[in-house]
Amino acid sequence: MTSTVILQAAGGSSLYGTLVPMVLIMVVFYFFMIRPQVKKAKDLKKLVSELGIGDKIVTTAGIHGKIVGANETTFLIEVEGGTKIRFDKSAISLDATKAATAPAKA
Repeated sequence: MTSTVILQAAGGSSLYGTLVPMVLIMVVFYFFMIRPQVKKAKDLKKLVSELGIGDKIVTTAGIHGKIVGANETTFLIEVEGGTKIRFDKSAISLDATKAATAPAKA
């Protein structure tokens, strides 16, 4: 009987002492790292789906242009000088048309 009392006193709360901090770390990790990335990806997907011909955009490579054609997976973009380049829709990072007309943040 004394051996079970000694075992409970020595290691009875160690499971909770280890488990609770690990769960708290996972919750913090989710809210500060995973959730913002998922929200950003969802917003970018929505942005790309709303783009159409005539919109000015910026690609992830930093190329500024105007959409002159589109299909299911790519955009045909006209850059300065009339050059046309085809980009995958996943390479779009910013809608410059909306960014130019949006009010400046203080």
